Amino acid sequence: MSHPPQPGLERFRHIAIEGPIGAGKSSLARRLAAHMGAELMLERADENPYLERFYADVPGYAFQTQVFFLFQRMRQVRELAQPGMFSQGNEGPLPSSLDPSGAGSARRDLGLPGCVVSDFMLAKDALFARMNLSDEEYHLYGQMYAQVAQQLPQPDLVIWLQATPATLVQRIRQRGIGMEQRIAPAYLQKLCDAYADYFQGFDGAPLMVVNSEHFNPVERAQDFHALVDALAAFEGRRTVFDLSPEQPG
Repeated sequence: MSHPPQPGLERFRHIAIEGPIGAGKSSLARRLAAHMGAELMLERADENPYLERFYADVPGYAFQTQVFFLFQRMRQVRELAQPGMFSQGNEGPLPSSLDPSGAGSARRDLGLPGCVVSDFMLAKDALFARMNLSDEEYHLYGQMYAQVAQQLPQPDLVIWLQATPATLVQRIRQRGIGMEQRIAPAYLQKLCDAYADYFQGFDGAPLMVVNSEHFNPVERAQDFHALVDALAAFEGRRTVFDLSPEQPG
């Protein structure tokens, strides 16, 4: 069910939620999109025919897996700039960050017209590629990425869900997806480190860093609404949202 636009949220036309596998990206994206009456755009990992083999043999299937994801996500993100994606209305044109063609498509008539919430950003593909590909494969991949990523719309807010590898292992086991059970803790540590390195110097959009260790927006409504309030009040380029219990000092 959509809700009336909350003051402060109408600024955001594309909110991208990022983080390692098991961080809770899709669950938060669904909840936030429903709350805002926004378009929901989820990555479709189950459509990748190489993914299960990748988890069993990373070096052997990293390139095929990465190239499939690159073109799949490119098509999804490109839809944001397509005429007709947003219905006609009186809300005005999209900002240039979401309308690189300059066509000025009007925003969709939803709770927050024209807002999109996604559980990925295209730039994450390069992060995974650098981590998983050989130098030769990465060089070839980089040429493809440079071609397809040009002029694609970018999010104007990124939410990065942080979690420790131990927490990710626990969540992956709980959701019980067969091929994910092959993911080694060492790989999750490497992935968490790669995300930390990437976002340390990230300046492509305003960034909210969320400590998800004690954050459960699905089962605890107060957690979710605290995040929404923080989003509405967010100003500047970077902020931290942390519900961890305060340690006695």
